[in-house]
Amino acid sequence: MDIEDLANRVIGGERRALARAITLIESGRADHRAMAVELGKKVSGTGRQALRLGLSGTPGVGKSTFIEAFGMMLVEQGLKVAVLAVDPSSARSGGSILGDKTRMELLSRNRNAFIRPSPSQSQLGGVARRTREVVSLCEAANYDVVLIETVGVGQSETMVAEMSDLFLLLLAPAGGDELQGVKRGIMEIADLILINKADGALKPVANRTCADYSGALRLLRKRLEDPKDFPKAMTVSAVEGNGLELAWEEMNTLADWRRENGFWEARRARQARHWFEEEVRMGLLARLTKSGEMRDHMNRLGERVAMGDLAPAAAADEMLQRLGALE
Repeated sequence: MDIEDLANRVIGGERRALARAITLIESGRADHRAMAVELGKKVSGTGRQALRLGLSGTPGVGKSTFIEAFGMMLVEQGLKVAVLAVDPSSARSGGSILGDKTRMELLSRNRNAFIRPSPSQSQLGGVARRTREVVSLCEAANYDVVLIETVGVGQSETMVAEMSDLFLLLLAPAGGDELQGVKRGIMEIADLILINKADGALKPVANRTCADYSGALRLLRKRLEDPKDFPKAMTVSAVEGNGLELAWEEMNTLADWRRENGFWEARRARQARHWFEEEVRMGLLARLTKSGEMRDHMNRLGERVAMGDLAPAAAADEMLQRLGALE
């Protein structure tokens, strides 16, 4: 594979080349990983930056419908949109449905949109391990907005905040005890809470739900990187398109404020450091599976832990010393 040629084609905006590059990035083969690192170096000099939007929401809230309506609105404004839809992998079989692209039929056919479903595999937080590198590829390919759709809602979803500029939480009206079910952690990182399905008979219910969430947000401690009135809750209807333009305006207002006040670059610098440290941790873990001796030793320790002969902390300490991580 000619990495130089592939990098030039990605930078030139070729969709097929971008898809091929992402496949290379997501590959677990050692030779592919080496080529992926080289590819990353070659595309990193473009200096292009997209608005990175993280999106999460409870199952059935209409994330795919929202993304298609929101994405179509953006491409109609002349913007290029990339959607990275991370689907949950089966813990038993390792398989993943990857059905998001079929649910976004209109957007997937638009030449200014690129949709890439990826399996989460064993990665926590509903984010594939290489999603951040894929985001960089989309930026190099000159996409204006990169939307990262994650799986479900929970404390581990905070990982998507480490690779996005703005984090959107999509919720449904008439959620009952849903307000208590949403973890405080994800509420604290949300920049915008969007109450979807605010149409028809559900519209007044959505308005009440929006008021409830607005009140909950006021109880949380205000973040220094937010202007007045942020974070905030809003109502939208992905089916009718209501509220989408206003939500987009609010996203740009927040993004511009952070740029003007120095929080934008500081946030991205902090994120880059986080993912450097994450790569180191994942690399150390990979050594356990690549080395037969290390893997066998870990299995022996695991059996002793399971039998109660050795405490988990003591076994972990012994394993780390074996790796040379502790002197």
